[in-house]
Amino acid sequence: MITTEKQGEYIMQNCLGIYIENNLIKYAKVSKDKDKYKIEAYGLKFFDNINEAIKQVVDETFSFNTPISINLANEKYLYFDIFSLLSKSDIQKTVQTEFEAYCDENKYNTKAFENRYALVPNIENKEKIRAINIIVNKIELNKQKQYLEKANLTKIVPIGIAITNIARLEKKENAIIVNMEEKTTITTIYDRQIYNIEMLDSGSEEVLEKINRVENSMSKAYEICKGTTIYTSNVIDDTKEQPYLETIIPTLYLIADRVQKTIADSPVKIGTVYLTGTLAVVNNVDLYFQEILQSVDCKILKPIMADDLSLQNNIKDFIEVNSAIALAMHGLGEGIQALNFKESNFGQKAKQLINANVSFGKRQNKTDKNGKPKKEINIDLRGALDKTEIMLVRVFVAIIIINILFVIFSKLLTKQMNKKQTEIEGLIASEQSEIAKIEANTKELDNKNKKYVALTQELKAINEKISTIAEMKNSIPNLLNQIMYVIPEEVKLTSVENTSGKNMKIVAESENYDQLGYFIAKIKLEGYLKDVVSSSGQKTGNTVKVTIEGVLP
Repeated sequence: MITTEKQGEYIMQNCLGIYIENNLIKYAKVSKDKDKYKIEAYGLKFFDNINEAIKQVVDETFSFNTPISINLANEKYLYFDIFSLLSKSDIQKTVQTEFEAYCDENKYNTKAFENRYALVPNIENKEKIRAINIIVNKIELNKQKQYLEKANLTKIVPIGIAITNIARLEKKENAIIVNMEEKTTITTIYDRQIYNIEMLDSGSEEVLEKINRVENSMSKAYEICKGTTIYTSNVIDDTKEQPYLETIIPTLYLIADRVQKTIADSPVKIGTVYLTGTLAVVNNVDLYFQEILQSVDCKILKPIMADDLSLQNNIKDFIEVNSAIALAMHGLGEGIQALNFKESNFGQKAKQLINANVSFGKRQNKTDKNGKPKKEINIDLRGALDKTEIMLVRVFVAIIIINILFVIFSKLLTKQMNKKQTEIEGLIASEQSEIAKIEANTKELDNKNKKYVALTQELKAINEKISTIAEMKNSIPNLLNQIMYVIPEEVKLTSVENTSGKNMKIVAESENYDQLGYFIAKIKLEGYLKDVVSSSGQKTGNTVKVTIEGVLP
């Protein structure tokens, strides 16, 4: 159901999209007037209590009766190839069989999952069609529903599907939408048809969590991401301090690398990569992806209503909530409506209303709107009964008899159920007594086991400490002996430190930044240290100082 508000001669539809993460929600209230969409309200909130946060959003956007569309959580995507000549019922059976085979192979209970599927053309095999089957654990699904049990929740859809609603794609355009939210979804689109969805654990969650550990504020971590600028080989500014760039870049690199593999594996040429989500707020993120991908055009995804002049001044804030906008548009009828996890698998039940007008004795004179007499069933009990009246009397008698039999059967069944219930309660009490004994014995064994584990771990820690001291005794001299052959003459080491375990920290300085870069590259190439990371250069006078960290092999 979609709420409507009259505006002139037209009817305006409204929907509130809410994208939910672990401690962040994004929201956007979207209205539709004919074929035009408009953003009525939008924003994001970090929360400790999700129910209170959702209530605030509903109150602030005046969406008390407005339909709400939210995202699915922790879904999986399965892909099946099916012969295109099969009937609709056979396709449904085939998808279900493939789903059951997947569950059997992975030791899953099929009843624990809810699934939906969509059919798309198979680019690689014209004789088959491709089924995208989306499954989600019912516990996860019910948890999402409970968040809005007091609101008008109408749609629960996968964000990997819904995000395509806001993209302005040309006919025959092949594109990828990279939605870098809590987790990253990579949606591949061929000729405006969704073909593949990949999910990465890498996303904004790991970046925000790392910054939050230092700043102790998720909202501040978000603002830091929003204020961070990536400097590529063509755009460099050493004067601006970027303290968390090294926290953001590794995650973006993992995502870009996965997108690059998706492009390479694509059966058709990809023309454009659209970037959206929380990590898309990092400045120059599109230039960073462009530098890695090169062969495709990388753009920030702007929703179809971004041409509205009233949005130009705060377009970046507007793009932040793309996921919520996409969900709202799905609620307004965009996208694949069959992938709504709010409704049961069988769809909405048909509503039938049967009206019967039966009068006894006096005939009523009623007419319809055209002035013609209404057809009524009349039973006149005066005199002999005709065939119709006899038939109706028999029906009424049969109904009365059935009701009497039903009452008798219900009482007998209730009596038997009460008897069995008493027996079951006795068995439960006996079993609970035995379970209590077992739990007491288990608790005693656990206490003894904990003492044993504690002593074992303590002994292991002592042995490891002794081994580490012996192993790392000559770590710094050995490392210096190795790097003395590759260190450039212009580079000076100011300190070499074994910070912990096999972790080493080297501070080097030089007047020539290229020599420092060469020195770092040689350490990586020669394998003197693993997992090498280096800080951005700090320039003091003519001297540039860098910190190099890594792990001994």
